[in-house]
Amino acid sequence: MGRARGPEDAVEESPLPAQIGARLRRLRTASGRSLASVAQQLGISSSALSQIETGTMRPSVNRLVELVAVLGAPVSAIFDDLDLFAPDLDHAAGDVAEPVPGVLVTGPGEAAPAQLDQGVVYRRLSPAPLPGVDFFESIYPPGSASSADGAMLVHDGLESGYVRSGELTFEFTEGAVRLGAGGSLSFAASRPHRVVNQTAEVASAIWLTILPARGA
Repeated sequence: MGRARGPEDAVEESPLPAQIGARLRRLRTASGRSLASVAQQLGISSSALSQIETGTMRPSVNRLVELVAVLGAPVSAIFDDLDLFAPDLDHAAGDVAEPVPGVLVTGPGEAAPAQLDQGVVYRRLSPAPLPGVDFFESIYPPGSASSADGAMLVHDGLESGYVRSGELTFEFTEGAVRLGAGGSLSFAASRPHRVVNQTAEVASAIWLTILPARGA
């Protein structure tokens, strides 16, 4: 498993929506991992991880993605209460409808977003988790980034992003790529990366992450 590189306990002291913290805790307990073992792998204190799970601290985008990766789950797992390790697409929770057997549907505004550090928002774009795939939108307010401390994220899988609106800068150790609306890029998620909105306008991107098969 990869992990973000940055200062220990890189967590902002702002509230995390309670339901997301609870889902992170369920992910951890379902995996059989102790608070201490997960915190040690993340390189943070058990107290910091506990505060993330109780919702009293809000993680950066990097920290959130790193945390679910350590627990062996996709980012989409934080958005709902489906079976986190073997999602059943025939039984969705929340505002997901099934107008035709086996066809899941959500209407506009029905998918609950996750608001993270600096006001960055993640919103899943599929009605239910898709095995082996994360499909979501990320929204970056002016001046925000996937990590406030400059840490770069490293995780499993292949990522492809499409800038839906505004302009985003994608930072890599070898350089940076700036893309406006309509631009896209693809890269191995094992390459250290960070997303920054250096403009005075809100920017958003649509992401497709292909996850490696379990045990691969």
